[in-house]
Amino acid sequence: MKIPNDLLYTETHEWVRVEDNQITIGITDYAQSQLKDVVYVELPEIGSIYKKGDPIGSVESVKTVSDIFSPVSGRVRETNIALKDQPDLINKDPYGKGWIVRMEVSDKKELLGLLSAKAYEDFLSKEN
Repeated sequence: MKIPNDLLYTETHEWVRVEDNQITIGITDYAQSQLKDVVYVELPEIGSIYKKGDPIGSVESVKTVSDIFSPVSGRVRETNIALKDQPDLINKDPYGKGWIVRMEVSDKKELLGLLSAKAYEDFLSKEN
């Protein structure tokens, strides 16, 4: 299972790539492996504003439906529309082509509450 060191993580299995005042969000390799075959992704509306912890969309697999939670407060700037036709990109490339949403961060201090790769790995080892 991959846990890239250059990303931040949540206990609800989202990953976050920080790029200046914008973040890219997806679900972790662990999350996609638990879901199995992703068949549909519900994306948020561009321009929508969310608070930290709000559900911003969902990922549906043959097994279940899981919410995607906003790791920080902010406004949706872009969604990965390729997932509409190819939701399995989340399974094939969760940290690359399988990204889900890009947001403008409204409070950068909230990023401090996210987990490092090591902390996420430790969290997973306690969860399993």
